[in-house]
Amino acid sequence: MKRVIISGIGVSIPEASISNEELVDCFNAWVDSENPKRAVRGEEPLLKSSADFIYHASGIKRRHVHTRDGILDVERMTPRIPARDDDALSVLAEFGAEAARAALDDAGVAAESVDLVICASSHLQRMYPSIGIEIQQAIGAKGAAFDLSLGCSSAAGGLHTAFNLVRAGAHRRALVVTPELITAHLNFRDRQTHFIFGDAATALLIEAAEEGETTAGRFEVLDTRNWTQFSNNIRSNFGYLNRAAQDDVGVIRAEGNLIKQQGNKVFKDVTVASHRFIVDFLAEHGRTPQTVRRFWLHQANARMNQMILKLAFGREIGHDIAPMVLEELGNTAAAGAVVALAQNHRDMKAGEYGLLCTYGAGYSIGGALLRMM
Repeated sequence: MKRVIISGIGVSIPEASISNEELVDCFNAWVDSENPKRAVRGEEPLLKSSADFIYHASGIKRRHVHTRDGILDVERMTPRIPARDDDALSVLAEFGAEAARAALDDAGVAAESVDLVICASSHLQRMYPSIGIEIQQAIGAKGAAFDLSLGCSSAAGGLHTAFNLVRAGAHRRALVVTPELITAHLNFRDRQTHFIFGDAATALLIEAAEEGETTAGRFEVLDTRNWTQFSNNIRSNFGYLNRAAQDDVGVIRAEGNLIKQQGNKVFKDVTVASHRFIVDFLAEHGRTPQTVRRFWLHQANARMNQMILKLAFGREIGHDIAPMVLEELGNTAAAGAVVALAQNHRDMKAGEYGLLCTYGAGYSIGGALLRMM
């Protein structure tokens, strides 16, 4: 088996952002317009939201968004992203290609030398042609490409797949690209979820390390792991069967089929499962949490990450060991942990260990044990 390294990391974060206060103003204005209608129908009034509630519940203050236009329009509350012709580069492939090029630049590698592209995302724009193949064409990569989706564990699932394919010699260089344009799939009229997500795209370049090759300042991937267990507590029902379930097949009704979750159940279940996953995965390699320099965890909820690490360490853990990017970016789904890695690794010393770990819908958990070279 070949030794495998992460030779390049790329991130694309949209410039546009929306603060909690802006989001709450729009949401509450919609509630004010909706409650009189509910009263006439004899339904319970909707509760308003607040910026303080959002920050307390999630640790988020603002989120960057691919397209701001339309989200704060009370009559729409969805980003306005025009359709493109079939011959034009799709929105998601364009977003992913930006991060892919950044990873190639970071590695100093030409796209033509990449022989595998995996688009690993929680939300894919379409089923086919594969977004991964479209990214492959857009950047000029060779070989093969495909899509992979595993909720917020998609990037870790893509890394797990790429690591094992490169280690076995099936591919020489693989790009794991994670474009998360999740605000387009979000119900901004759902008080439980409207504030959670932001948009970002990431890419990891995975390749075999040749004997004598200079790899200082790069990560060796020592091992990867995935775990899944079925749960309905985080769910999206948006898909092609929605139309078949309707009497009026001329209109696809999205609301009600978008992201929904039972937050308290998710918090409890995922906290327990992720703590056990981390401890067991590290133990397989003769390590404990105390011997790992840095943890790049899924950026879903600040309190959840604190609890997972407190269970592992027996004490509170700060930003230096487990950096958070959630406050300014929101939950960027499968991209979040990779953003945390990209922004918080250059101070690490040779020989130090790090753990990338993501968790989310499925339930699914993915991890990668890394060592700075």
